[in-house]
Formats: sequence, structure tokens, C-alpha cells
Amino acid sequence: MKSEKIPDTPDSPGRGLILWQLFSSFLRVGTFMFGGGYAMLPLLEREVIDRRGWADREEILDIYGMAQIVPGVIGVNTATFLGQRQAGYLGSLAATAGMITPSIIAILIVAGFLGQVEDNPVIVAAFKGIRAGVGGLIVATAWRIVRNACKTRRALLLMLLAATVTFLVRGGAVWVILATIMLGITRHLIASRFSRKVSS
Repeated sequence: MKSEKIPDTPDSPGRGLILWQLFSSFLRVGTFMFGGGYAMLPLLEREVIDRRGWADREEILDIYGMAQIVPGVIGVNTATFLGQRQAGYLGSLAATAGMITPSIIAILIVAGFLGQVEDNPVIVAAFKGIRAGVGGLIVATAWRIVRNACKTRRALLLMLLAATVTFLVRGGAVWVILATIMLGITRHLIASRFSRKVSS
């Protein structure tokens, strides 16, 4: 069940609390965002769905879709969208700040000493372990998305077609996104027109 959105007014009761919750929740997720946006989706879902109740599992797929069709990292875009929905523009700023703060700090720290330790066997082994773990997280995320999104044969066929185009066509991901947007809009317009004809 989704939590109630806090109105975007300065004197709203509990406004400071929801802003802190947005910042701290996405700070927690961003701290473990190794391997890019897709690797942190399981952590994001646990925080957003299971712990906070800001979205349900069906709705989060739509949010991922919206986050994918605009420029930027899927995790940051998702945080921005959920923050805005929960507490307006200040909520989007709080959620986005929480998500990117760990990355900024990590980049500043690593940039200072990576050149000195990049050949250290312990550091190399640690990064190899992180890469393997990130691969597992991405596979688990992909399976969860496929299981929740492809509940019909039509959806499964569309998913397989999109994957094939992405693998075989250079720049295929862009065309897949544009084509599926147009397909969704066209399907909605046809369904709407058909329902009006039936009702009349």
C-alpha cells in the first residue's frame, strides 16, 4: 500500500520527516550502488516497496519504464520521480541528493589514491569479487522484471523481439525504446476508439 503524498506546501505537517525519509532511504540504496543502476534495483525495491510502501511491484515496472525513456541513470531517475510524487519538488531534490551523495564521496576518495593501489593484489581481488556479485544482482533483477512484466504470450514475444533487436542491431536499444513507446500509444488509442464504438 502506498504512503500518502505530503502536499507541496511549506507548512505541511510531517514535511520534514518525509524529506528525511526520502534522503536517508535513497542514501542507503546509493551507498551500495556498485555496478550501475540495474545492480541496485533489488536494493531499491526492498527499500521503496517492502520498507516504505511508496510503490507496489506492478507500479515499479512503470516507474522503471519512465526512468528509462529520459536521459540519466535509472536509479537516479527513479529516485527523482518517487521523491517528487511523495513530497513535491523538494522531495525530488531530497531523494536525488540521497542517491548521488555516496557516489560523489566515493569518486572523490577513490580518485585520490586509486593510482597508488590499482596494482595491489588485494584491491584487484576485491574488484573481481564485486564484479561477480554485481553480475548476480543484474541477473536476479532481470529475472524479476521478466517474471512481473511478461505475464502474457504477447508480452513475452515482445520482450524476446526487443532483446533480439538490441543484440543484433547497432544502437538497437534506442530503436526498441522508441518503437515500444509508439506501440503502447497506438495500442491505447485503438483500444480507446474501439471501446467508444462499442459503448455507442
